[in-house]
Amino acid sequence: MKKNFADFKKFIKDKNTAVVGIGISNKPLINFLLKLGAKVSAFDKKSEEQLGDTAKELREKGVNLVLGENYMDSLNGFDVIFKTPSMRIDTPALINAKKQGAYITSEMEEFIKYCPAKVYGVTGSDGKTTTTTLIYNILKQQGYKTWVGGNIGTPLFTEIEKMKSDDKVVLELSSFQLMTMNVSPEVAVVTNLSPNHLDIHKDMQEYIDSKKNIFKYQQSESLLILNRDNNLTNSMFNEAKGRVLEFSIKEKVKDGAYFEENKLYIKEKEVCKLNEIQIKGMHNVENLLAAFCAVSDDVNIENMRKTAISFTGVEHRCEFIREIDGVKYYNDSIATSPSRTLAGLKAFEKPVILIAGGYDKKIPLDVLAEEGYENIKALILVGATKDKIKDAFSKVMKKKNIEIPMVIEESLEKALSSARGFAKEGDIITLSPACASFDMFPNFEARGNKFKELVKEL
Repeated sequence: MKKNFADFKKFIKDKNTAVVGIGISNKPLINFLLKLGAKVSAFDKKSEEQLGDTAKELREKGVNLVLGENYMDSLNGFDVIFKTPSMRIDTPALINAKKQGAYITSEMEEFIKYCPAKVYGVTGSDGKTTTTTLIYNILKQQGYKTWVGGNIGTPLFTEIEKMKSDDKVVLELSSFQLMTMNVSPEVAVVTNLSPNHLDIHKDMQEYIDSKKNIFKYQQSESLLILNRDNNLTNSMFNEAKGRVLEFSIKEKVKDGAYFEENKLYIKEKEVCKLNEIQIKGMHNVENLLAAFCAVSDDVNIENMRKTAISFTGVEHRCEFIREIDGVKYYNDSIATSPSRTLAGLKAFEKPVILIAGGYDKKIPLDVLAEEGYENIKALILVGATKDKIKDAFSKVMKKKNIEIPMVIEESLEKALSSARGFAKEGDIITLSPACASFDMFPNFEARGNKFKELVKEL
């Protein structure tokens, strides 16, 4: 049962409130809490100089700033604490604050709790953003006033008072956002699961358990969408609290969506043909099928079809940049895991020149070599994981008695230059790192934009 936002307004007024992290999403949150009458302190590891104008603006609004390396030492005496998603709930400062009686929450938890509109949540290891965007576009095509947020779009909690009960909200939810969640959206989608973010999660089980929170608190009338072809998601079927629809590209699913004889179906009705879809790869067929299931209660097949055949993809996902001298360049910077890179490689009709490597999330990279070697003409490696990926490919080449040219470079610029050296007319060069970007870039968008800039300068 949805709570009334008027209750939150009463609750937060005059409360001594801490916001941990002064990032892009937390600045609007701080302003919103001030507007609602909370007494706000903002905590961040960055210094006053690093925050620059932001620190000055917040101080002028009456926000108490706690900054610098030991900023968490002062997290005492608060009624309410909004934590940043990637901060573990078992950090000593938060454990101590909870013992003192603080209510610890996050912007996303409060949003789902109080949002008056129907909420569709999407999580998984790969395909989250594309599936979220597809659901958003299909609902808009049907004529609903639709909002998109979570890991993408704009922070939505600050917009909650503008939302109505017949609006629709689509959220991309990461394992970090879900980790402490004790509320679930009315429609929950789990696209697939494979090892990811093991630099933050204690182990794979904790990662899986955090994902399960997307449906753990659903009601009997709620809807859960699962990937039948993925063992981990398929095994969740019996844990559902409400109805379940599954999707598959391998078998016919009567109660759900499936791919058969080059056509996409929902509940045994054809939506479109494979050759009508503009986005490449079977992983995108899966994303479409998941989206069809999610909206099946609210949208007609005609509007599913219109979106499916007009959608050209999301930036940084197998995104075509340009063709030079017969060589095509693609930006797949979103591929921050081996499974996502493999899906991208398999979307092309021929082996590609791959630029890979980046920040080490402590996940196994061997699978990239074991399953991807046939799809790679040459491999250019950069970033913190370059040697780890090189070792994985060296093992596979020795075992299979094959040779794939491999080059290690120190920068994206040099990697692109090396890739061009291997390219002949008709070839494809793709940036599909299989790793996060944090060793060299603040996020995958910045990495993708830099790559696009370099290609456009050629």
